[in-house]
Amino acid sequence: MVLMVVKRGGNAEPFNREKVVSGVRKACKGRPIDEEELKLLGIRVERDLRSRGVSEVKAEEVGLAILEPLRQLDEVAYMRFASVYQHFNSLDDYSQAIDSLKKARSQE
Repeated sequence: MVLMVVKRGGNAEPFNREKVVSGVRKACKGRPIDEEELKLLGIRVERDLRSRGVSEVKAEEVGLAILEPLRQLDEVAYMRFASVYQHFNSLDDYSQAIDSLKKARSQE
């Protein structure tokens, strides 16, 4: 089954795991993460989305599906990705995200 991603403008395109990996690769630049880990993250995100049993997902859902696996992989890359994806506009946005990371880490 082809999984379609509905963009913000309403256009739909087939899910492309390489686009996920490419976006995450930018957030991971300079971090100690190898290409195999990025590929595995892409597979994990795709599995998550497909497990929902729907033929279409919003682009926003793809971004949300990336956040948790990326947080587990590298917190700095997570912050980079989240700051762009969630449109951080102030230091308070960063502070809240850091607090959430600390809380998640303490619950593991």
